[in-house]
Amino acid sequence: MIDFENSAYAKKAMQLFKEGYNCSQAVILAFSDKYDIEETTAVKLASSFGGGMGRMREVCGAVSGMFMVAGLLYGYDDPKAKEEKADHYARIQKLAAEFTKINGSIVCRELLGLTQKKDDPTPSERTAEYYKKRPCEQLVGIAAAIMEDYINNN
Repeated sequence: MIDFENSAYAKKAMQLFKEGYNCSQAVILAFSDKYDIEETTAVKLASSFGGGMGRMREVCGAVSGMFMVAGLLYGYDDPKAKEEKADHYARIQKLAAEFTKINGSIVCRELLGLTQKKDDPTPSERTAEYYKKRPCEQLVGIAAAIMEDYINNN
């Protein structure tokens, strides 16, 4: 059972989100002690994945951030490494299944209860009202807790 309440990485990711980082950036940055790239590079790498990939409301940015952390920690780099590729894809599917089990989906628009796919590219202002109606902060925490649990058990 994943302990969301006591996850240090969940708390860190949620705080980063509240500072203004997008969902994907918040998750990847929360794990900056685990990988060997500059934080600026990680933030830029993850910048395209907020709002379900550029506010297109596709795969949740928090999930994309979780997948990026998994890639940095466990990914393969040999394009001919068929077994390693299959193992990594199985890992990604396992992480996605855990997130889906908790939230019902990994798709941003479904998580937000939206019907349209593509959204205005202008990000919403981060007001108190925004945080009340959007579950994004919690989703960031959940993705980080799932990744922390995976790291601790593998």
